[in-house]
Amino acid sequence: MRAQAIIKTGLAGVALCALPAPAIAETLAQLDAESRATDNAVTGIAQARQQIRRGELLGAMATLERVLFNHPQSNEARALHAGLLCRIDDRRGATVEFDAMRGSNVSPALNDEARAPCRQRS
Repeated sequence: MRAQAIIKTGLAGVALCALPAPAIAETLAQLDAESRATDNAVTGIAQARQQIRRGELLGAMATLERVLFNHPQSNEARALHAGLLCRIDDRRGATVEFDAMRGSNVSPALNDEARAPCRQRS
């Protein structure tokens, strides 16, 4: 078993080395830029909204999780995150998020936007 894991890891490393250097650099640069965008809640949320519009739901989820890590009091990030959980069919997770938002200062428009995906899948 351990030998198989070592072989798989080695093969993955060989495959990674076979990629052209610019492709790796662009990918790392893109990941770095996306990560840095979440240092600021406003830019991180804007990035997540763009990802949602492009249908990149898991990418948007990761972006919002980084925003929430850096800005745990961001109601907008938490609301969008809860809505995404409904979109990926994690109703239990969405319920936990919405419960955590109870009593927070969330505008009715943001609340409706966040909950819309949950209503659509009912």
